[in-house]
Amino acid sequence: MKRAIVMGGSYAGLFAARVLSEYAEDVLVIEPDVIEEDGLGRRVPQRHQLHALLSMGHTQLERWFPGTTEELVKGGALLGEGDDVRFYLDGRLKAPAAGARMLGATRPFLESHLRRRVTALANVRFLRAQATDLVFRRGRVVGVTTAALDGGTGGAGETFDADFVVDAMGRNSPLEDWLARHGWDRAPVDSMRIDLGYATAVFHRGDELGSTVIAHSSPGPASDYRPALTEPGALAAVEGGRWSVVLAGYADHRPGPDPEEFLRRMRRCVAPLRTVADTSTMIGDVRTYRFVESRRRVHSRLNRFPGGLVVVGDALASVNPVYGQGLTLAALAANALAAHLRSTPFPQSPARDYFRLVEAVVEGAWQLSTAADLAQPHVTGPYPRGHRVQKWVADRLTEASVRDSAVNTRYMGVVNMELPPKALTDPRFLARAARVLLAG
Repeated sequence: MKRAIVMGGSYAGLFAARVLSEYAEDVLVIEPDVIEEDGLGRRVPQRHQLHALLSMGHTQLERWFPGTTEELVKGGALLGEGDDVRFYLDGRLKAPAAGARMLGATRPFLESHLRRRVTALANVRFLRAQATDLVFRRGRVVGVTTAALDGGTGGAGETFDADFVVDAMGRNSPLEDWLARHGWDRAPVDSMRIDLGYATAVFHRGDELGSTVIAHSSPGPASDYRPALTEPGALAAVEGGRWSVVLAGYADHRPGPDPEEFLRRMRRCVAPLRTVADTSTMIGDVRTYRFVESRRRVHSRLNRFPGGLVVVGDALASVNPVYGQGLTLAALAANALAAHLRSTPFPQSPARDYFRLVEAVVEGAWQLSTAADLAQPHVTGPYPRGHRVQKWVADRLTEASVRDSAVNTRYMGVVNMELPPKALTDPRFLARAARVLLAG
């Protein structure tokens, strides 16, 4: 291709640009946001929240940006392996999972490294401008129009020809409105209202938790959401000698910005978070964020879709951030994009193969997150067929994962998106989980 355009220069857009750099002579990333010194745009609402990079996301990070982990660790990030990564269920430490590996770093730190790597690519360039519409010809996208921005430079307000366009404009992408304006159907949307709130605070980090890099706490199965039992939350050792701590809650139990309330909630959580609350000093303010509903657009259900156009990141699917799937989904969408471009001699044709590939990945994340969300008493569906049986089995597997390392290894493989959800339905695995439970 001569030119490919990525609309949006955040995490998903950077991965897409990296993939396209191997298939296009010129890759143009159009981004309206001002990039702050910390590496993220001002318009990223959750920029200050703790982000998880699941092990599959870490694998893809190294695939597309080799050596990035080493760079991040040299810059102060921490790589947790084995016992450094601790997961709790209802206050109980889960059995160790073989191969557990997670990176402790803030999203600005991670994203700024990716932006530097992408910027260094000879055929990739960035333009600060606002994408305003697409140009169509004979059933495919052939360009992107832009609008001038205050303080913008060179090229704002122009129309750029393109052989291929990627929508990486995030959850509130205007793409569907543009398509409807030009006579195309909107993609069907699946959604689930969860009314989640979460808040992140940063603390000075010493040796109070030894080698712990990640500690994650969640409510137990087969019970209503009971904040008095244990608070859902997590902490990660991040660059700059700091702890990043996030607490979450649904509906009327959403955390607020008050520091004292945040500390009280930490002291109702598991031991690592209690220790930080009691021994470490909070830095700055408590930052809150509200996530009303999970949402995914299913383009494969459309009978027609313009050629030369794909969607990645939150513009494609945005699921409950408590499960930390967002960054990993963005990287796996890049994989699907690369597979599509390798297999098609005509990238200007409708990208049906891409959407089939990426929606299979999204389906796994959607199943995992929505099944857990439906356990919350305030979430009212829609319930999938066989939900009660599925929930009963899932609760038993979760309980077995607390007691048995082999069960937890498979269980965490699914959570970390290394294995598909169907890996939990293998008869031998279910038999082992049953033996663990019967053994008491």
